[in-house]
Parts: sequence; C-alpha cells; structure tokens
Amino acid sequence: MLSNMTPWEEEKTNDGVKWKQLEHKGPYFVPLYEPLPDDVQFYYDGKPLKLSLATEEIATFYAKMLDHEYTTKEIFQNNFFNDWRKEMTPQEQEIIKQLDKCDFREIHKYFVDKNEARKALSKEEKQKLKEEADKIQEEYGYCILDGHREKIGNFKIEPPGLFRGRGNHPKMGMLKRRIMPEDVIINCSKDSKIPEPPVGHKWKEVRFDNTVTWLASWTENIQNTLKYIMLNPSSKLKGEKDWQKFEVARRLKDVVHKIRAQYQADWKSKEMKVRQRAVALYFIDKLALRAGNEKEEGETADTVGCCSLRVEHIKLHPELDGQEYVVEFDFLGKDSIRYYNKVSVEKPVFKNLQHFMKNKDPGDDLFDHLSTTALNKHLQKLMDGLTAKVFRTYNASITLQEQLKALTNPDDSVAGKLLSYNRANRAVAILCNHQRSTPKTFEKSMQNLQTKIDAKKEQLEKAQQELEEAEDEFKDKKNAKAEANVQKKKKLLERLKEQLAKLSVQATDKEENKQIALGTSKLNYLDPRISIAWCKKFGVPIEKIFNKTQREKFAWAIDMTDEDFEF
Repeated sequence: MLSNMTPWEEEKTNDGVKWKQLEHKGPYFVPLYEPLPDDVQFYYDGKPLKLSLATEEIATFYAKMLDHEYTTKEIFQNNFFNDWRKEMTPQEQEIIKQLDKCDFREIHKYFVDKNEARKALSKEEKQKLKEEADKIQEEYGYCILDGHREKIGNFKIEPPGLFRGRGNHPKMGMLKRRIMPEDVIINCSKDSKIPEPPVGHKWKEVRFDNTVTWLASWTENIQNTLKYIMLNPSSKLKGEKDWQKFEVARRLKDVVHKIRAQYQADWKSKEMKVRQRAVALYFIDKLALRAGNEKEEGETADTVGCCSLRVEHIKLHPELDGQEYVVEFDFLGKDSIRYYNKVSVEKPVFKNLQHFMKNKDPGDDLFDHLSTTALNKHLQKLMDGLTAKVFRTYNASITLQEQLKALTNPDDSVAGKLLSYNRANRAVAILCNHQRSTPKTFEKSMQNLQTKIDAKKEQLEKAQQELEEAEDEFKDKKNAKAEANVQKKKKLLERLKEQLAKLSVQATDKEENKQIALGTSKLNYLDPRISIAWCKKFGVPIEKIFNKTQREKFAWAIDMTDEDFEF
C-alpha cells in the first residue's frame, strides 16, 4: 500500500507498535521503456518527426490519455508541455514549440490496439500472463515479519507518467519521473538478508528502524512528498493499528462533552490565541474540517485546512435563508477539492470571527495566533492520543451509527436495507467533504439501468395478465393442475416484483451517489465494527458492504464483533 504520509504522520501512526524481525526482497521496479515500432509516427505541424528515446517515452504518456478529459484542460496541457520540453534535446526544442501542432493520434491508436489485442488473447495466453504475474507476486509480494509470512500492500514502484491529482489540481499534467533504486530507502531488520538492488544499481540507504511500518520509501518529484511501500491492510500489524485507531476515537466519546464545554468557555477567553484555538476546534468538531498541514499546503499551491484558513475563505451573514449567524465557507481543501458550505453557528463563534477578521486583508490568516502543531499539542493535553484527525474519525463513526439507527427498517428487503446503509454512509461522506466528479459513464449506465427497469415492468405486466388468466381457468375447471398453475404464476409475479424493486433501489442509489465518494470514509474513518454489527443484526451479508479487499483489511473486526456492538 502506497502512502503519502509525512515522516511526522508516519511516526505518529505507529501507536507504539514495534516489530523485531522484518525481511523482504525490496520493491519491484517496472520494466524500462520499450521504443515504439518504426511504423508508429509522431507528427509535428503535419510532418513525421523521429523523437529521442526520452522525449518519445513522455510523448506516449500524453498519447495514452488523448481520450481522457484531463488532456482537454489548459492547465494539464501547459504543465505537460513545459515539463516535456525540459526533457527534449536542443534540436527537438528548436522544432517543437507549440502543443497544438503536435499530433499524437497514431501513438494513441497503437496503444488502443495493443490494449484490445491483450483483451482478445486466448485463454491459454491469458493464463500464461497470470502465471508470470503470480511469480512476481510470490517473489516480491510477501515479507517475513516476526516469523510470520505477511502480504505486502503494493510492492511495485509506481511507473513514470503524468500527474493527475484530484479536483482542479494546479500540478496536473506534470511529469512523474521514473523512480530508480538510487532513490529508494530500504527498511528491514539488522539480522535479515538485506534486499539486493537491481544489477548495476545501489539503494539510496538501508535502515533498520523497527518503530515504523514501511518497507521502502522514496520522495516523489511532483509535491516532494514521501511515498511508502507498506504491509497489506490484512496484515496482523495493520489490524492492530486499525483497532487502536478506532479505540482512541471511542475513548473520545467519554470525554467529548467535557472538551466541548471547555472550548465553548474558551470563546470568552481574554487571550486571543485561546479564543482562536477554541473556534478552530469548534469547526474541526462540528464540520469535520481537517486541521491542515502547512508543509503540504506550501507544495500544493492554494490548498488549506482549518488552521490555515484566510479571511477571504469565509463570509459572515448575520442572517441568511431564514437562519441567524451564518458562516459561508469557500476554499480548496486536500487534493484541491473545493469545500463550500453555509453553516449556522453559535453567536459567540460568529462574534469571534468578526473580531478575528477586523482590520485584516483578504489574504491574511484568519487564525493568525494558531498553528496545527499548537492545536495538536493542546489536544494531547485533553486526552492521550487525541489529534484533530481523531475528531474526524469519531464524528464520522458516530454519524454512521446514528444514521443507521434512524434509517434502517427491519422489514425492508436486503436491497432496501443496503439503500439505507449507503444513505447513512453518504451522510458521513458529505460531512467529510468526500466528493468526486460524476463518472463519464454515468449517463450511459443509468440509461442501461432504466432499460432493464422498463423491460422488467413489461415482464411484470405480462406476468400479472397470465396470473389473471390462470385464476379464471381455475374458476372454470377447479382441478389440481389449474391450481398448481395459479401458484406457479403467483411465485413468478412475486419474483419479478422483487427484481423490479431491487433495480429501482439501484437506480436511486446510483443517482444519489454520482458525486459522492463513499469508499474513503468506509476505509479510513468508519469503525468497521459498526457496519459489521449492523449486518449481523439485520441479516445483511457482510460481502454486500465490504468487498474482498476490505474484508481482508477488517478481518480483525469481523471475527470480534457481534450485533450488539456500540461505538
């Protein structure tokens, strides 16, 4: 599993879990670039142009994405072209000066055809490829941790390509460079066999640090952040860390009322830093805002968290839409996802915000006496292990539990209960601002679903008619055969009604989820024991909620949770 955590975050997430022995083969590096065949041409200004190997490789990154929305965005095009030109030879730079004169279509067609050919392989050929992949998985995909063979999350180094980012990321289109062994730090135990780097190469560094849970790390060039190869979520160590994370959030439940009373009292403090901290904590608690990480924000243009909000990010409305003391938020959060929300707040919060904004310019810090570090130090004093993220986990989990209680109808079908579950999950995703763009295939898949619904309705009408005819026949003949036919038609009608109801629920669910990402909160912020207890209580198969990978990740919770679990 790859992680973007900063070293500080990585250290803090270990929760005291230490290992004694760690041995592995190191990461698997993607093969080097293979040049295009001679008959596949790149054209500039209508004329074929033979590119140098490095320039050609980067051209293929763009060509592969020609049918993607990204390549229509100006910022993506500009970032790509700027980075591409840096890698060109001086001769190429003299010729290639405008992206709109570049023709990648032949290269794009080559990769589309290659992909189609892969899909069309015979069963035997596909099996051979699978065996080769399994062989690599067997060699690189496992480690020995404290005497146990454990699966590694993602043992492959990311291939080079063009950075996409989420939302309107200012760095989309920039070149993600190829990671070499010289960029990689290996972590293992001193008494283990140290992984051999590929022939002709050496590691950047070999560490023996049993207080961290990563096996290899490197710094990616786009945002200058550390990436990690870590254990698979299903590993025992990961399970222990997951359990500890949710137990810390559960402990918050016992003290959250005291903490809320304290920060409400602090709204009236004579110290500006205490009042700012209290208002920020109110937002983190009430709105599940991220605290913000200044180092990351500096690398990703204009993204902010609660502590780094500026005056321009909020507007104050004494009265709006029939509500008093409304704060209107508008800023770019993590991954350049826009956060827009209008919230009615407590009067003291509103008055404090007016005071914080007084005599400030739009670009000035709203909380100029507060930092993320100072906030987290304060939280540690309130409860051992408490950080801003714990509030997010606590509020997400408690919201799911309360929503499930309010929405679940025990008499619903499994499909109906799943709709209620997804609605509860959606309430959490909205709270945490987990948005996504409407999928490109959304309209088509909705049309396909509607076609199925229409066909099912026709079948239902026909079955209803056939039942009525069978009942008329039974009235006339009054024999066993006619009676059996009536029962058969009734069963068919009931089955079709269930199928139609299931399709209708799917359509509703799909429409409601088109711009909400449910997976992030389910994987990271929701105590899985809430979902598992709900499944057991209402007879919903766990595999309807968690896919195979998620079930592996939450195996610890599945085994230990009964239907009476309360977060």
